[in-house]
Amino acid sequence: MSRKILIKLLFGGAMLAGISGSFAQEVKENNQKEFGEFINRKGTYTRSASGKPNVGYWQNKADYQIAVTLDDSLHTLTGNITLTYTNNSPENLDFIWMQMEQNRFTEDSRGTLTTPIQGNRYNGDVDGGYEIANLQAKVGSKGSVSSKHIVSDTRMQVWFNEPIPAKGGTATVSMDFSFKVPVEGMDRMGRLEVEDGWIYAFAQWYPKVAVFDDIEGWNVEPYLGAGEFYLEYGNFDYKVTVPYDHIVVGSGELLNPKEVLSKELLDRYAKAKDSDTTVMMITAAELGNTELTRPKQNGNVTWHFAIENSRDIAFATSKAFIWDAAKINLPSGKKILAQSVYPRESNGQEAWSRSTEYSKASIEHYSEKWFEFPYATATNVAADIGGMEYPGLNFCSYNSKGEGLWGVTDHEFGHNWFPMIVGTNERRYAWMDEGFNTFINHYSTQAFNDGEYPSNLNETRRYTNFFTSETREGIDTYPDVVNIGNLGMLAYNKPAMGLLMLREYILGHERFDNAFKSYIKTWAYKHPQPTDFFNHMENVAGENLSWFWQGWFYGTGNIDLGVSAVVPYAGNYVIVLANKGDMPMPVLLEITYDDGSTEQKMLPVEIWQRGDTWNYLLKTDKKVAGVVIDPAKLLPDVNLGNDSWPQKLYDN
Repeated sequence: MSRKILIKLLFGGAMLAGISGSFAQEVKENNQKEFGEFINRKGTYTRSASGKPNVGYWQNKADYQIAVTLDDSLHTLTGNITLTYTNNSPENLDFIWMQMEQNRFTEDSRGTLTTPIQGNRYNGDVDGGYEIANLQAKVGSKGSVSSKHIVSDTRMQVWFNEPIPAKGGTATVSMDFSFKVPVEGMDRMGRLEVEDGWIYAFAQWYPKVAVFDDIEGWNVEPYLGAGEFYLEYGNFDYKVTVPYDHIVVGSGELLNPKEVLSKELLDRYAKAKDSDTTVMMITAAELGNTELTRPKQNGNVTWHFAIENSRDIAFATSKAFIWDAAKINLPSGKKILAQSVYPRESNGQEAWSRSTEYSKASIEHYSEKWFEFPYATATNVAADIGGMEYPGLNFCSYNSKGEGLWGVTDHEFGHNWFPMIVGTNERRYAWMDEGFNTFINHYSTQAFNDGEYPSNLNETRRYTNFFTSETREGIDTYPDVVNIGNLGMLAYNKPAMGLLMLREYILGHERFDNAFKSYIKTWAYKHPQPTDFFNHMENVAGENLSWFWQGWFYGTGNIDLGVSAVVPYAGNYVIVLANKGDMPMPVLLEITYDDGSTEQKMLPVEIWQRGDTWNYLLKTDKKVAGVVIDPAKLLPDVNLGNDSWPQKLYDN
């Protein structure tokens, strides 16, 4: 390289006047737009600029009493519901909107009509839907009864004869409902026939109130497919009547074990609650032996459950369930129950016989690391469902085994933190639950049995094809709008990588963990928006991250950091860096010297504030043999070829 070319490279033709022999940092037009503010994150009366609920924050409350009966010959569920609704908002409400998600399973539902001919993961039967009768709605205990309601696809508007008063007014809505249980239930619920009978997985099974909040008012997006749920918190008391030979597991605590379990099962149940290893409640050999395991030998039995401060409930029932359980130890000293139910087809130590071990480890890890699990049970149910989460209860594929079963079990239980505890709007912001959960799954998998199963979230360069694809979309794309082929990256992996970069590369463990745990604690059982998350992380971690939120969460740009040259200068070295990507990023350099020693230097993100090149003066009396950016290859940098000097064709 000639001296003339070298000077041009280092100075871009410009030198600071009067400073002979000094390197002048080139001043260019700022092409790193992410340093500017991108969305309005100013505080409001309801949500503070520090990312906390403000003095005016409110949310409404929904308490439910439900009783249902399963007819396993007709595959129908029939029952009644009473919703007690508390209006904590500052305005009177003439009506409420309710979610009627079983109406997705009809021929003319919006979800059916927007499903491609070839189908997708969210296939659903079309011979179902709710039948509603005896609807009664009234305000307070003495209000007049209204039956006025309008059903519109997967929503129902219920009108009152007088408004529900603001700031604490209450209303009740009761109705009878029934529906045919689909076989294919959008990969979230349904029924599966196995050797010993049917497995029924019940989710989205009762009419539930929609969220009325300070951001959108009524959140009434229809249930289409990819978009999941956004629900109010409250207390649930529910009863499930099934044939005498069924076992029922559900969200929350079983309140009447003496009425539904035999003396032998009660003894095993008590033993499991005190055991760190899995205790068999019903073995494969005992399937069908109802005299041993059931208190009745004919008719129906009613199982009674309750859960507090929850946003939803789900349950499963079958006469084909093998059942096992063990104790979960929580940081506070509280003991709760992990349990699994599965058919004989799923039995075996390489398969579902380890489910309770996985469940226990998952709940204990997240409780210790982030926030304590709040419910009485953590139940894993084997069903014909790839993986779906509800408060304290999962549905996972009955075909899963080994690493796959660990992965789906751990992921679905991780959802108890996002969005069951931190109640985000899944229908709009899938990344705030799927992405955050995928992130915490990375650490739980690393911790389980000292890494029995691998986690590859930190191998971010495996996804270069997506990041360079012309069809890529932004994380902020709504899940029902996004290209189905992009959903896995946009809802799960890319936001999870974003948090990984924050923790492992940008903020460090201590600052990130303080902020993330504070976010969970602050917004537990509440409804944070994306701006609340951004503001809270910045305020607790003490870092303006606007450039990161804009570049990673609200754009499709990529990271491409490079080493252009390493030049001897005045007994030291100048490392010439370039940012050829679309977003700024701190630069971690690993320098290798000719004596084999290495050292690392972290340059702050602000080096890119005025342009896309930077000259770093490395002071050393050693000879530099090599320089590498991001030696752990944590960043999803789309260009492997310019990460090192001397330049290599491949970086390992």
